[in-house]
Amino acid sequence: MVIIMTDKHIETVLAQIGNRSDKSYGAINTPLYFSTAYKHPGLGQSTGYDYTRTANPTRDVLQQAIAALENGEQGFATSSGMAAIQLVIEGLLDSGDRVVTLQDLYGGSYRYFHHLEEKGFYNFTYCLNEAELYAEIEKGAQLVFIETPTNPMMVEFDIQAISEKAHAVGAIVVVDNTFYTPVIQRPLEDGADVVLHSATKYIGGHNDVLGGLVVSKGQAINTKLTFQLNTTGATLDPFACWLIIRGLKTLAVRLQQHEKNAKALVAALEAHDAVEKVYYAGRGGMVTFAVKDESIIKDALNKLHIFTFAESLGGVESLITYPETQTHADIPTELRAKYGLTNKILRISTGIENSEDLVADINQAFQV
Repeated sequence: MVIIMTDKHIETVLAQIGNRSDKSYGAINTPLYFSTAYKHPGLGQSTGYDYTRTANPTRDVLQQAIAALENGEQGFATSSGMAAIQLVIEGLLDSGDRVVTLQDLYGGSYRYFHHLEEKGFYNFTYCLNEAELYAEIEKGAQLVFIETPTNPMMVEFDIQAISEKAHAVGAIVVVDNTFYTPVIQRPLEDGADVVLHSATKYIGGHNDVLGGLVVSKGQAINTKLTFQLNTTGATLDPFACWLIIRGLKTLAVRLQQHEKNAKALVAALEAHDAVEKVYYAGRGGMVTFAVKDESIIKDALNKLHIFTFAESLGGVESLITYPETQTHADIPTELRAKYGLTNKILRISTGIENSEDLVADINQAFQV
């Protein structure tokens, strides 16, 4: 059993993940267990590890760590962030169930939800704001799914209030916490039942590993998710688990620089002649902005020297994304327009570079 020091500050817990997990040799670094099968001590006996889809020692270190960091009961490591969403949706819902969610949502989540609805599996209702969300929850739902802040418009939602209203009608509350991570926000402490992450992003932190994480509380939910993941097999491989453990160890210090850079960029963008509006929730490393004239975007992206024009977020390198053709291309234009996601919008994921260099790069690229 890996001991996570939940009575310590989160920086200490992060740095100590996996330490003392090796009882055989005392390795400081979490060992990598690649074996797919494990020897049984005898007939009817088990070490707790039989087949690596069901359980793996390296994966267990990661799962126990994220559960402790989110103050939950059980953690699950999946093959991607979308696999984490699939685990939760298909593991907790029955055919015909109703999901209340947001319109301002990661494009991949919307694509998946829309596909499930087209197949006739579940019913999804999309809301533009908190008032709409409350009204739809009161009509009845089995699950409420939110991102906060939203992607990419950076709107924060009240997890505690949403959870209270959802629980009043018997609904499960699921929060995608990818943008904030447990360093900034812990949804389970605010009443949510399940929290999930694309671990590919801030938690992995180095743009070199694909993975997803889920944390739950409540025995019924824990049991359903355990069965679903073991049955479907979308578990995270041991090496990816090891990379994400490595990433978690520096998460707190990385986020400090991400946020410092984001605030510097917000100040610069708000003063920039080419910028119409800046969207920033006041925390974290994600910044969205709208330019006054969309015709400048193509040339500006080509002029950038430090920012990389690429999808994804949360890595040590600064990235800039054009949601219209990248992350949110699968959401119909008319739906995106309802919540302000137009062809003038760009999304920045600040890295950990020097903030002055990042500001200078944006200023020269978007010069008008």
